[in-house]
Amino acid sequence: MELFKIVAGCLTDWLSRNTQEKTSPLCDFERVRHEIKPCDVLLVEGRSRVSQVIKQTTQSPWSHAMLYIGRLHDIEDDRIRQVVSESYGGSPDEQLIIESELGIGTAIQPLKNYEGEHLRICRPKGLSYSDSQKVIHYATSRLGMDYNVRQILDLARFFFPYSFLPRRLGSSLFQHSPGQETKTVCSTMIAEAFSFIHFPILPLVKHDGGSGVQLFQRNPKLCTPSDFDYSPYFQIIKYPFLDYSHHADYRLLPWHGQRVLEGREADFYMSSQQIEQLQKESTVDHEVLGDAASFSPGNKNGGENDTVSTH
Repeated sequence: MELFKIVAGCLTDWLSRNTQEKTSPLCDFERVRHEIKPCDVLLVEGRSRVSQVIKQTTQSPWSHAMLYIGRLHDIEDDRIRQVVSESYGGSPDEQLIIESELGIGTAIQPLKNYEGEHLRICRPKGLSYSDSQKVIHYATSRLGMDYNVRQILDLARFFFPYSFLPRRLGSSLFQHSPGQETKTVCSTMIAEAFSFIHFPILPLVKHDGGSGVQLFQRNPKLCTPSDFDYSPYFQIIKYPFLDYSHHADYRLLPWHGQRVLEGREADFYMSSQQIEQLQKESTVDHEVLGDAASFSPGNKNGGENDTVSTH
């Protein structure tokens, strides 16, 4: 058993390690920090090995989801406020999130830990204040739960043909009902919290005779971070690092400069010199097309159409 714990610890450390360096920020963290509201779901494009597995499995850039609970004084329930205070010993003015993370489990972390990362806010539409407090209540009740690595493997199984996996590796997703396990993953914990108040994420819609319909909550264990992005019941809020809505024209953004790209960046992005070359080639192409049009079969004598008399 001791050897298993050592191996599991080494594997967890290896999976949790970031393999990609931070690039130039795609979103404005200061705007995100000021605009986010309690009970918003925050998506993260992770850079660790396990993040790459999740992104490849779900075919989405979002590998992690967390629930924003606000500052300590934003929590209405005294008991929940006490639990949060005991779980996080930082400043009461700190903006906090609840997340389930590999190697840590379900814990409270400061929002500032994700400064410089690619983030997206998913805001539940029309959620009442009282229900938002219930969601936070449920999320805090899961504090201390371990991260379920097996669930990631089970989830991956649903995206591949069954014949590729041995039968003994059958899914354990439905062996326990939601809320009874002692392990969870980021999106499952949040999905359970919203299911607790019957708030839809990606429900199944069935016609219930006549013109009536019935909704069925999706199994929270099948929820992925991208589901909050895809859900029509969540408003997507983006704050790009350079927002052209605050400029007169997107063409006035600082596209031009003398900076030279190197390595992988040069493979994925175009320098201002390459853009200028592309514009020149496009101009030449238009001139060629214009010359070709002037000598088309329907045009003669420098492009003037012949007129055929019917008289």
